[in-house]
Amino acid sequence: MNIAVIGLGLIGGSALLALAEAHHDVIGYDADPPTREAALAASGTAPRDARWRVAHSVAEAVGRADLVLLAVPLPAVGPILDLLTDAGYSGLVSDTTSVKQPVRHLARRRLAPGETAFVGGHPMTGRELSGFAAADPNLFTGCCWVLCLDPETPLDQWFTLAETVIGLGARIVPATSAEHDRAVAVVSHVPHLVATAIAASAGLDPLALSLAAGSFRDGTRVAATRPDLVAAMCGGNSDAVRHALDEVCGCLAKARAALDGPDPVTELVPWLARGQRVRARWQLPASDQSPPAVTLPGTPEALLALGRAGGWVTRVAADRRSVTAVRPDPA
Repeated sequence: MNIAVIGLGLIGGSALLALAEAHHDVIGYDADPPTREAALAASGTAPRDARWRVAHSVAEAVGRADLVLLAVPLPAVGPILDLLTDAGYSGLVSDTTSVKQPVRHLARRRLAPGETAFVGGHPMTGRELSGFAAADPNLFTGCCWVLCLDPETPLDQWFTLAETVIGLGARIVPATSAEHDRAVAVVSHVPHLVATAIAASAGLDPLALSLAAGSFRDGTRVAATRPDLVAAMCGGNSDAVRHALDEVCGCLAKARAALDGPDPVTELVPWLARGQRVRARWQLPASDQSPPAVTLPGTPEALLALGRAGGWVTRVAADRRSVTAVRPDPA
């Protein structure tokens, strides 16, 4: 498949490398000239059958593309979609943005209706590092890659994108844009805010930083993310983030109240137990730990039910009438 990747930071750069290794015909573009130069230089040292090209404009990048993958921050999505329309692009468009409803609305307003298909996406992976220098073709191996199934999503194109992403080693999680945004507010966006608050508080005390070890390292890793990227994803998902943050603040308020009690040790135990049970049950899926695969109808209803149950797609049937999936047993 001819694929154009627009934006060559950590996610876009990793997608460029992974797609090239999967033997797609890939071309990349980034608005930053040094990033383009770095991507071009890296292609020259890659194996001959896993190289890519680098364009000097969006129009050049998408000229022959069957799929355009947007890997840019939310504020840049609208202008890039306009450039796709101006270039007369009429293929499949997806994205990697960490908030989906705003991108969905932008695509419906700015892409030519009936000519360009859009399927929202979000690979649930990343690092606190950014830029093309941090790109890794194995970044998506084993990760959840959400592909949105909204009422206007063309199912055939959804399957095309699913097959492409599965080829990168990812697990396809179907969800609506609204469901995605509610879920990531809890497990991604608010954790960025909490990690930043902890890091900022620790920074007030040099002794605290000198004593910091595993708990601080693991709990604040994402606080090292570029502030503009965190602001874009949290601000772009403000409704869901407000609700999730209120839930966390309310939960912490109960811990604060327990500390004021006559026996804070005893009162904290049930408060801590709830989160401990959830975290003890949770684990990243592994091939030797996953429930047996099942075959499901390839309908939007069946796919969305799979995502809501915490499951994922591992293979699309050749006729696209069914999928092979993993659906965890209820806890």
